[in-house]
Amino acid sequence: MEFSLQQDASQLDTAASVILPLAKVAEGNDTLTTDSLKIADKLLNGAISHAIASGDLSSKFKTSQLFLNTGAGPDRILVIGTGAADELSGRKYRQLIQSAWSHISANPGPRVLNQLTTVDTKNLDLQSKVRLTVEAMVQACYRFDQFKTTTKEVPPSPHMALVADTSAQAQLNQSVATAQAMNLCRDLGNLPGNICTPSFLAEQGHKLAAGSNKVTTQVLEEAEMETLGMHSLLSVGKGSAEPSKLIVINYQGGEQGVQPHVLVGKGITFDSGGISIKPGAAMDEMKYDMCGAASVIGAMQAVIDIDLKANVVAIVASAENMPSSTASKPGDIYTTMSGKTVEVLNTDAEGRLVLCDALTYAERFNPKTVVDVATLTGACIIALGHHTSAVLSNDDEFAVSLMAAGKQAFDNVWQLPMGEEYQEQLDSNFADLGNIGGRAAGTITAACFLSRFTESFTWAHLDIAGTAWTSGAKKGSTGRCVPLLVQHLVNQA
Repeated sequence: MEFSLQQDASQLDTAASVILPLAKVAEGNDTLTTDSLKIADKLLNGAISHAIASGDLSSKFKTSQLFLNTGAGPDRILVIGTGAADELSGRKYRQLIQSAWSHISANPGPRVLNQLTTVDTKNLDLQSKVRLTVEAMVQACYRFDQFKTTTKEVPPSPHMALVADTSAQAQLNQSVATAQAMNLCRDLGNLPGNICTPSFLAEQGHKLAAGSNKVTTQVLEEAEMETLGMHSLLSVGKGSAEPSKLIVINYQGGEQGVQPHVLVGKGITFDSGGISIKPGAAMDEMKYDMCGAASVIGAMQAVIDIDLKANVVAIVASAENMPSSTASKPGDIYTTMSGKTVEVLNTDAEGRLVLCDALTYAERFNPKTVVDVATLTGACIIALGHHTSAVLSNDDEFAVSLMAAGKQAFDNVWQLPMGEEYQEQLDSNFADLGNIGGRAAGTITAACFLSRFTESFTWAHLDIAGTAWTSGAKKGSTGRCVPLLVQHLVNQA
């Protein structure tokens, strides 16, 4: 779907379908409060005011009526109630957009004029409404049916114009790039593990480089990683026939020599748990264990599309975690690229084993900031559920900046503590540290493990185990936390 801005709300005849908000008046009965509603009512010979008077249409949240126009002007006019201005949150606004689209999506025509961006609200500014509209619409139109032999016929996506002045153009451009990057992230996450392998993710890195003269991509093979001493990363893929990869995507959009911002993504393309094998129920969802990598790749695509004036490096640590006679075993000890030794107490705590070497590798870029993204711990789902991601950092101010970016992007994260008292849970009798810290505070001790490899730079860890995908009837990748990462980089730039 393509998007643009239209400044004049009164020009209804520019579209085949029009979406108009009916806002709740503080006192009194519902009425035609905007010029657009009055113009539309006149085109429909009073049908809107009659529907309001009869009680068939009201300003109650998501109450709507679709009017067909046989005269001049748009073919379809949808009027939808937006509720009270002080109750319209970002979440409810997204629901409003998707509800409106559901009523016209079967036959929207070539152009839709969406005036929901004009609704008064105490919680959302124009930039937020533009952002939410674009992301909600792109999500509503998303389909992943490439492996189905029969698919439902879907009408071509129309062009959608949002009523807003030119001050929202930069936000529109960023939102379109972010929404498309979320779709890339969704696609990568939804692909099955037999297609989306570490080698496939490496191909995505090369595609980014092929599409931009500001991007170079380097893929480190197992022999190169062996030479660098990345024995921790390599240990995860030992039981798989698929070779592990370290994918480095370097975007030079800023001045030469300026420190880059680094993103590191966990790319376990299928996580069986290895020798510490997972239960069979819902194991198919372990194809989503590369959603950290998918979000990092998606964010880089958005950075390219926005033409961000900053230097950004993405590092994807990718492997397939499988059980076999060559797989790592509980009790094995490996030396990381940093020189620290790790006792593998549970082979299903493999994400931190690939990330620690990737974080050490990030040092060579002299980074300004580093953010790693991973579906790392089930404990994060217990702590924060499926709505909010976790952030842990060696710099509280940096964590606060990421929470602020998440609030801007409506992709919320919440900081968990990471005090030195938790580090003791990683003590090992036989190595510098163990790869698990016991049942208590699992998300925190996982971050504590990673912190041992980030002492030379400002770093934050995002645990997206609860937010990267949904289960059940609507199973699928969500595209998070692409919006947060993009907003973080925009803010830094």
